[in-house]
Amino acid sequence: MNEATSSPALQSHLDKKVFLISLVTLLAVSALLVFAPEASVDWALSAKDWVTNQFGWFYLLTGVLPLTFAGWLAFGRFGKVKFGAEDEKPEYSTTSWVAMMFTASMGASLIAWGFAEPIFYLETPPMGLEPYSDASYEWAHMYPLFHWGVVPWAIYCLPSVPIAYMLFVRHKPSLKISDSCEAAIAGRGQTTFRMVIDIFVILGIVGGVATSLGFGVPLVSSLLVKLLGVPDNLTTKLFVILLWTMIFGTSAYLGLKKGIKVLADINLGLMFFVMAFILILGPTVYILSISTNSLGLMINNFIRISFWSDPVSRSGFPEAWTIFYWAWWIAYAPMMGLFFGRISRGRTIRNVVVGIIGLGSLGTFMFLSIAGAYVLHLEGNSLLDASEIMRTQGMAPLVASVISQLPSPTFILTVVTVLSIIFYATTFDSAAYILASICTNDLAPEEEPNKFNRLAWALGLGIVAVGLMVAGGIETIKAMSVVSSLPIIPIVFMMCYTVYKHLNADFPHLNQLKVHTLE
Repeated sequence: MNEATSSPALQSHLDKKVFLISLVTLLAVSALLVFAPEASVDWALSAKDWVTNQFGWFYLLTGVLPLTFAGWLAFGRFGKVKFGAEDEKPEYSTTSWVAMMFTASMGASLIAWGFAEPIFYLETPPMGLEPYSDASYEWAHMYPLFHWGVVPWAIYCLPSVPIAYMLFVRHKPSLKISDSCEAAIAGRGQTTFRMVIDIFVILGIVGGVATSLGFGVPLVSSLLVKLLGVPDNLTTKLFVILLWTMIFGTSAYLGLKKGIKVLADINLGLMFFVMAFILILGPTVYILSISTNSLGLMINNFIRISFWSDPVSRSGFPEAWTIFYWAWWIAYAPMMGLFFGRISRGRTIRNVVVGIIGLGSLGTFMFLSIAGAYVLHLEGNSLLDASEIMRTQGMAPLVASVISQLPSPTFILTVVTVLSIIFYATTFDSAAYILASICTNDLAPEEEPNKFNRLAWALGLGIVAVGLMVAGGIETIKAMSVVSSLPIIPIVFMMCYTVYKHLNADFPHLNQLKVHTLE
């Protein structure tokens, strides 16, 4: 096998060009959001409209293709290739592995959207359905399961395999996306091209994380308002940002095993507790019934909704929702690929693909099924005018109002608030860890980037949160993901090409074998 074994003499060091260019760009964007919010919003929305109108069809195709490639990786002839030595055990237990993946990727965005997204679809349903009709309730429950299901997890899985392969099979002393694109950029001005790739990846990650921050600050602020009775104002939101920055800055400073793993394990337990609480004390039969119905509805319509661009009536639904979601996941994909790949040592390609897509989508299905069914039950039985709260107050206050309808509201609001704070902390300290890693040269798989490098990115993300809070508006936040995701698509394709070339070169004997049967 052609391994690029790292030299013991190599010392990790800061990639100053990538670090400075990326960080200065981030600070410049944040400054524009703070000091020229109206102009920034206009530019962001115009750019988003242009991207979705011109490339919407491309995003829909890009969303489905990862499922095909991931399936080939898992169940093709290379499925049993291990990331590490043949006798090597997984670095993390399956529970901690799944917990870190889940909390780093979906996080509290599940809480923000799980209770709110179905109400959006009741008011503006897809497929020309009548708003608030019986059919719109069914589709309103099903669509979040689709948007957060196998497609996003396949998008996250796609870069995870090339990165884990470069780290643990080829022993590349780096945690940079550009190293996983090497077969596609060989002999073409590699140094400059690699730098450009890494900078685009960092900006894409920041755009994806910024979207989560934009949804997260109002969510936690509204939960604290409901729980503690504090005013919903700028001071409260700044307190939330400061608290987050302190938590994920400390966790990022401590590192992967001492910080992120511990937070992820705690959060997985809290998430299952919240799901059980709503399922048992809420409308249990309704939750189980509509969830079963949605599973069938999604399976029956999966192909149609995956490619539905609505070219004739042009309702705007695909652009506002499916294309936005695919862009959000694509913007996040390099970060998730780096993080998932980094924690997947000792697992086979098949283990990684099935674990990410299978267990990941199962987790989102469980939570969104329960959360969506509960809010639709409240709306449909006139127990809470969720639509009115959404129209007049917004998404975050709606989530706080829905949670407060449960038995023992103070208790469950406290649990959900803690869950949300730690959820976002795990997402952002994972982001700070990965951003710092991309800015580090010659980083061995077992080594972590410099603590102050990690801390700088944690603080940088906090500054972005302040900028988004000043600019405000859900559409502005969504625009961040769409615009930053476009350059990521060709980079992910280059990664897939590279791992395909390396697998064939490093394991030529497997080319002569039939496809392995399932383990």
